[in-house]
Amino acid sequence: MTRKTVRIAMNGVTGRMGYRQHLVRSLLAIREEGGLDLGDGTVLWPEIVLVGRREHALRAMAEKHGIDQWSTDLDAVLADPAVDIYFDAQVTSAREEALRKAIAAGKHIYTEKPTATGLDGALELARLAAAAGIKHGVVQDKLFLPGLLKLKRLIDGGFFGRILSVRGEFGYWVFEGDWQEAQRPSWNYRAEDGGGIVVDMFPHWEYVLHELFGRVTSVQALATTHIPRRWDERSEPYEATADDSAYGVFQLEGGAVAQINSSWAVRVNRDELVEFQVDGTEGSAVAGLRNCRVQHRGSTPKPVWNPDLPATHAFRDQWQEVPDNGDFDNGFKVQWELFLRHVALDEPYHWDLLAGARGVQLAELGLKSSAEGRRLDVPEISL
Repeated sequence: MTRKTVRIAMNGVTGRMGYRQHLVRSLLAIREEGGLDLGDGTVLWPEIVLVGRREHALRAMAEKHGIDQWSTDLDAVLADPAVDIYFDAQVTSAREEALRKAIAAGKHIYTEKPTATGLDGALELARLAAAAGIKHGVVQDKLFLPGLLKLKRLIDGGFFGRILSVRGEFGYWVFEGDWQEAQRPSWNYRAEDGGGIVVDMFPHWEYVLHELFGRVTSVQALATTHIPRRWDERSEPYEATADDSAYGVFQLEGGAVAQINSSWAVRVNRDELVEFQVDGTEGSAVAGLRNCRVQHRGSTPKPVWNPDLPATHAFRDQWQEVPDNGDFDNGFKVQWELFLRHVALDEPYHWDLLAGARGVQLAELGLKSSAEGRRLDVPEISL
């Protein structure tokens, strides 16, 4: 086997998600497996250059994982012709400028979402990348979750018949930070720093709905801040200026309707932190992160509404588990591997900056819908 090196600058992976999912469970995991086998006698070996603002954190991370290169100078890293790919997991407000620099430097782009703070900026990034002739991809990790992969298997097999509706529940209680430490960084709850659950989660819902059920054609949303006061990492109180909960109704191409609730102020009474129920003329399914349960038309019970008597049916017991029928790797790692193959072999890859712009568009329209109290059309976008 011939080993080929691809050098990847990773910016912002001192944060929890960037560190755990992209560095440790994706690229370092690929290295632990001996590299990415391209199937043509070549193994692709990712070399990592850590980039960020906190020198001590970068040094400690590099020493812990045996990474030779790290820098606080993004411009110098992008000027290095040995760097092939730029990856961005920074806070949203810093991402657009960094991506512009990387595109101008001729680097391939792989980035977290949202790709920009507004649709105009997101579309401009896609246009710049197309003009530069570089490869570009946006993280759309939830498509690779075992539960949603099982759901897609059902869709592709025609299990649902005509899909009528999708209902999603996502979120959990994020502690305010006063008497228990918060599980998420404080910037997530400050609009001026790019925070807000609509900006965070609507891009996810856009690609999940688009890829599995159909393009979103309209949105009606209500975004609100249920917890107006929180405490930051220094135990200092601050005003939460960003929305922490959002309730959205999405019309889909083909006629199905999706309703998705997203909240950092909800206590979990479901099997997984995210669940999607899909109802069709021939059957229904409930999919979470890992599991998926179904109820076919032929085995659907016939409940009768009678508030005067206790329920005699254990409704959850009337559903069947969908088998794994295969091994599921970490979703972030799987998408990294697909993008690296796209860069190395020019294999097809459509989760690009234009797909990322659709997510930014839906978040922007969701916030506008909430502010104006009306349903808004979602026009198709293109380069």
